[in-house]
Amino acid sequence: MSSSFELVAVISDAGTVVTWAPAAERLWGFSAAEALGLPADRLVTVGGEPGRPGPLNAARGWSGPVDIRQADGRGRNVDFRVTPFFVGEAGHDWLVWEAAPAGRLPPSGLDTAALETLFQHAPMGAALWGLDLRCTWYNEAITGMEFIPGGPRVGRRLTELLASGRGQSLEAAMRRILERGTASVDLLWMPPGPDGSPEPSLSLSLFRVDDADGRALGLCLIVEDIRESWSRQRLGLLVEAGTRIGTTLDVMVTAQELADTAVPTLADFVTVDLADSITPDQEPLERVSSNEAGHAAFYRGGMASIHSGVPEAIWPRGMPVFVPPSSPYTEVWATGTSHFEPVMDTSPGTWRDDDPSRAAVLQQFGMHSLMIIPLQARGNVLGIVTFFRSENPAPFSRADLFFAEGLAARASLSLDNARRYSRERTAALALQRDLLPHILRSGDAVEVASRYLPADKHGGVGGDWFDVIPMSHDRVALVVGDVVGHGINAAATMGRLRMVLNTLTNLELPPDQVLARLDELVVGLARDRPEEELTSPSVGATCIYVVYDPATRSCTMASAGHPPPAIVAPDGSVEFVALPSGAPIGIGLGDFRSAEMHVEEGSVIALYTDGLVETREADIDQGLDRLRTALARPAATLDDLCTTVIDTMLPEGGSADDTALLLARTLPLPR
Repeated sequence: MSSSFELVAVISDAGTVVTWAPAAERLWGFSAAEALGLPADRLVTVGGEPGRPGPLNAARGWSGPVDIRQADGRGRNVDFRVTPFFVGEAGHDWLVWEAAPAGRLPPSGLDTAALETLFQHAPMGAALWGLDLRCTWYNEAITGMEFIPGGPRVGRRLTELLASGRGQSLEAAMRRILERGTASVDLLWMPPGPDGSPEPSLSLSLFRVDDADGRALGLCLIVEDIRESWSRQRLGLLVEAGTRIGTTLDVMVTAQELADTAVPTLADFVTVDLADSITPDQEPLERVSSNEAGHAAFYRGGMASIHSGVPEAIWPRGMPVFVPPSSPYTEVWATGTSHFEPVMDTSPGTWRDDDPSRAAVLQQFGMHSLMIIPLQARGNVLGIVTFFRSENPAPFSRADLFFAEGLAARASLSLDNARRYSRERTAALALQRDLLPHILRSGDAVEVASRYLPADKHGGVGGDWFDVIPMSHDRVALVVGDVVGHGINAAATMGRLRMVLNTLTNLELPPDQVLARLDELVVGLARDRPEEELTSPSVGATCIYVVYDPATRSCTMASAGHPPPAIVAPDGSVEFVALPSGAPIGIGLGDFRSAEMHVEEGSVIALYTDGLVETREADIDQGLDRLRTALARPAATLDDLCTTVIDTMLPEGGSADDTALLLARTLPLPR
């Protein structure tokens, strides 16, 4: 054997022999028929151990002495070099074994002759290209793969062998690899199908071939047939998209999820632009001035790129996106029909002349293939999603267009659901804020402070309310309630109950009778609903009703299924009042009982809804313990105590349910 390495075997990512060269037969004594499929760790040892970590786990390359296990049971020491080699779909790591007599280890690096030997009889197509991007060698497998009509030609460039546009984009990728030395793996390539449109069938992998000193010798191109795996991959991604897109009722989050799902599997750069009709927190676009790029047509909802930081983006998320009137963006928005441009026309006289900013980005990043898909649901166009390819030299195919439209359809339904929810939530919030008291008039008996926090975007607006109602003889009624359900109906029900309670309070009834009358009214309202609405959730609410009399320092209370009130004594101790808890309002049982207790001057009466003390992670008993601790903390003012309680109980500033808190500090008797 000469002093240079000889190629002996290729090991698959599963750790088995897939190529067995004549040199391997001489070293081991196994024929190719005997060796193919053998586990590699049965062939070599390193330091007396099976061939790990060197020969079998050489993700970054490995070289050193090994003992080989020959067919006749004897061993032999040789110098080994293992080179990782990436072929086809991402994740397929192949190891190339080369051997030389022990002590004659030359510098590492596969040479061109070794690559030719490796792929002469390989099942995948292979070709070598020089620094001038002209073909220097190819194997038989590549000629029948429909990659290049008739197969490659030695001395010819891809621009001479492929249709206009396709050869240029692939050569641009080859130049980048020669400059950077970074391989491009699993690039999807679509030869023309029977009807002339591209069909996904081939995967291309490109890597640079260097000499022993690290100087580039040329490029190696590997081509694999992936028709079956491509179909499985697309089907899997569509299934995955069902779980990745629409995880929240936030249109901006949904837009970003769509962009993240499409990169890098489908495209190198994706933007999702939304109509202002589904971005209620943004300024209407007709109020945004036009600029040299055209008129403001969308808001940027999401974007993703194979490049860190998304340098291709002209507009960041949340900002208006400008388009010229003559662009395909405007056409897709107006017609609801996709724009498909597998090979982008960059010649003068196109819409890009009116959009210099986009044209500069397209040229800078070598974008060569484009799809613009409308986001539409229930007859409404909600925005557009744009797909680009730059690093991937393969143009988009009709199959890609069909797949992209499937992704857009899934995202559109999620966006429309989020839009409808946002509209209802905004209307419910406006109604609720209008129905809640704007000014609390507590008279001379108590000092009051309150907080109301609507539910987070997942829970929806509920029907929590609070009220302070002055009564005769300096008495005051304190009320906190919680209507069952969420949305506009809950807010409207809350408004009706609050007005009824104000009326009942003026009748000077005891708290238990107030709740009983309120229960009768709600049951009557439910009975009077139209028959077609009887399947909707029943009207109901919990409520705590407290009357404080400063003359006797007494509190008379009644509860309709509500969490217990807390009394904070002047010394800071906290007691939860054990009230007889009647059924919620609307059940029709009417079993309410009042309880009376003495309250010292300077005490704080704390009423609240269950959103303050109940969470998905903890039950109400744990919540009451936390509330006791929060109420016991010293505070300069009653308003400061409100803030302390909310910050302690809801540190993230929100809850899955509405939260209402009412604090009332008893004052000295007036003269």
